[in-house]
Amino acid sequence: MQKQPVFSKYLSTMYQLLRNFLFRFDAEKAHYWSMNGLRFLCSIPGIRQLLTHFFQPAEKPVQLFGCTFRNPVGLAAGFDKNAAYLRELDVLGFGHVEIGTVTPLPQEGNTKPRLFRLPADKAIINRMGFNNDGMGTIKNRLAQWRRENPTSQLIIGGNIGKNKNTPNEEAWTDYVKCFDTLHPFVDYIIVNVSSPNTPGLRELQDKDALLKIFTELQQRNNTLSKPLPLLLKIAPDLNSSQLDDICSLALDLKLDGLIATNTTLSRENLSMVSAHRAQEIGAGGLSGRPLTSKSSKVLTYLHHKTGGNINLIGSGGIFTATDAREKIRAGATLVQVWTGFIYEGPMIVKRICKNL
Repeated sequence: MQKQPVFSKYLSTMYQLLRNFLFRFDAEKAHYWSMNGLRFLCSIPGIRQLLTHFFQPAEKPVQLFGCTFRNPVGLAAGFDKNAAYLRELDVLGFGHVEIGTVTPLPQEGNTKPRLFRLPADKAIINRMGFNNDGMGTIKNRLAQWRRENPTSQLIIGGNIGKNKNTPNEEAWTDYVKCFDTLHPFVDYIIVNVSSPNTPGLRELQDKDALLKIFTELQQRNNTLSKPLPLLLKIAPDLNSSQLDDICSLALDLKLDGLIATNTTLSRENLSMVSAHRAQEIGAGGLSGRPLTSKSSKVLTYLHHKTGGNINLIGSGGIFTATDAREKIRAGATLVQVWTGFIYEGPMIVKRICKNL
């Protein structure tokens, strides 16, 4: 009975050593090295089953907008932008994974380096800029995943955005293109207008712009035999008036949910070491521990303002079951990790689920 806890402790120690090694290198390169290494391990006969045995938590099913999530812990968009690591993330026990952000055309994103660690505060700054392979290539990967893994319980969300060069007044066309392409292969769709790393994107959080995007998406969605849940991901930097508009729109359009929140432009709650480093880094969205309280406050506001009538997913600064519990008490039904996954390692889902 003691073997698994001992092995779990061993895995945690090994990950800490690996993390200390990887943190010596560029963050974006280390990300791909790590995931490609996990991909290699999962390709070895028997190893995938062994890893699944140790990483999969006991099921704690959650029913939300017609989907059955095997547990409430998901992976936020931006980690697996191109749907390239679904098998590996399935092995690690995530209840859901959001791929993307996906844009109609492939794009390189912003100039490298564009991903930075602030280890003193367990934080990350990124200015990736919606780098992805484009909706066509990603659609093909999703289709292949569905064919090869028909019994997988992993719920997949499609996080969609606009290309950098698409004018804001035409942005709705990009969201429609992505919806039309991805809808047969994902379980729900998230409209991302809250990334701080695409110029002008956050202006689309304006009520009129959102109304246009969601009206067009709902028209297409309603023609499907099985319409997909439509969600909106928002920034943590909105004022109360803007949040009120979001709540009003979500209720009027009967959106299936809101995800709160994306990364922040604020540099509050940083230690002196991290604040100095953040100043050197410059622009980008901040995620991780400094965002925990801020995102929870937004969740609480949304929950009270909508009277609990909108499904909420909590994201931002989740590292432990205590953090996840804070989001759930604030009104969330599901939670998503990203930066916490980087710092805590592959046992994060199992640990949160065990202690939640």
